[in-house]
Amino acid sequence: MQQFSLMRWMTLLISLCITLCISMAARAEVTEIRYNLSTHFVDPKQSYYIDLLRLAMEKSQDQYGDYRLLPVEMEMPQGRTIKLVEQAKLDVVWTMTSMERERQLRAVYFPLLKGLMGHRIAIIRTEDAARFANITTIEQLGAIPVGQGSDWPDSDILQRQGFTLVRGAAHNLLTMLEKRRFDYFLRALHEPWDEVSDRPALMVDTHFVVIYPAPLYFFVSPDNPALAERIEYGLRAALLDGSFDELFYHHAITEGMLGRAKLAERRVFRLDNPFLSQTSKNLLSESALWFD
Repeated sequence: MQQFSLMRWMTLLISLCITLCISMAARAEVTEIRYNLSTHFVDPKQSYYIDLLRLAMEKSQDQYGDYRLLPVEMEMPQGRTIKLVEQAKLDVVWTMTSMERERQLRAVYFPLLKGLMGHRIAIIRTEDAARFANITTIEQLGAIPVGQGSDWPDSDILQRQGFTLVRGAAHNLLTMLEKRRFDYFLRALHEPWDEVSDRPALMVDTHFVVIYPAPLYFFVSPDNPALAERIEYGLRAALLDGSFDELFYHHAITEGMLGRAKLAERRVFRLDNPFLSQTSKNLLSESALWFD
């Protein structure tokens, strides 16, 4: 009887040690996250999303273990980046959502810009300031040719609602505006100021804002639910402890954007987003996630 009891306890002890070792090995695993880093047509705004990804990983470290961010330096359009994440050749991409993108990839349902990606103000040619000051209806605005990226969800939203749309490669759009291929270029609130700083022929319009629901998410491979779970856990932890808002309002890319945009002084044109999934629509009721 004593021998049986001793054997039983030894078996339990061995089982416990194995479980502990497996747990420690799992904890010792480092989560590696590959993301695309633009180096040729450098977009300074990418630093905000990289810092936000790092914040999410830090806030989830106690729960999920260590991590390593691995930049993949390669110049590619947004659609190509999405395809590489779908193929698990990259691990994460940040982009405005659409039903199509949520079918392609696994979305982390947390709006990285509090919805301000859908608050759009225009870059125009300086000589056209008076022309845009006199725009009073959405029909007038929609009749004027607007430039947007070839594979941006914004382009589909505007085109579906009757805007006169000209598509182009993202890095060419400002030059296309200067060359009169179209007459204005809609940008999110944090985007236009640096983009016109060295282009005296262009300016940021001060008279109107176009608003539509446009959450921008992190997306991962459909086969990597663990990474999506970890990123969402970290983002929500950062929201709860205030570190998300601290980064959002005080990052070098976003700080001061609300003061410069002067939304209260602008004429508001509201649009629907027919490409918003039901899951994204449901998220609109979580007021803490959005800019008021």
